[in-house]
Amino acid sequence: MTAARIAVYPGSFDPVTYAHLDIAVRASRMFDRVIMGVFDRPKKNLLFTTDERMALLRESIAGMPRVEATTYSALTVDFARSLGAVAMVRGLRTVSDFEVEYNMAQLNQTLDAEVEVVVLMASRRYAHISSSAVREIASLGRDPVEFVPPHIVEALRQKFAQRG
Repeated sequence: MTAARIAVYPGSFDPVTYAHLDIAVRASRMFDRVIMGVFDRPKKNLLFTTDERMALLRESIAGMPRVEATTYSALTVDFARSLGAVAMVRGLRTVSDFEVEYNMAQLNQTLDAEVEVVVLMASRRYAHISSSAVREIASLGRDPVEFVPPHIVEALRQKFAQRG
């Protein structure tokens, strides 16, 4: 019996977008399990709490049988290794993403050469979507319906209504 091939897809997912979900679906064609790891201590100004990001992500992947979600707070390579992952999946949207992802891949492979880094190019349909753009659009009063699932549009409305 062959062991399941597990990939970790790490991120802050603040919030998860159609671009993230597209990468997860495509990765699930290559791996038996894709575990979307919600990093709970990123050096970013987050809109949603870790629990909120997890709830939104879990609802978003409900129809994806080979995709799961969990949180983590360790180094990503250590998180991947703790799950028995053979790879970390990353998505590239733009040329500027390449340099960041290349440097991160080199660092991660230095820390653990057994965990491969698999980079998927964003689908043309989603290459322009980023969580930060979604947050900005929503903060300025427009629903980003083209970029995120409906339950996330509603969560963004509620979050920005609370903030005034």
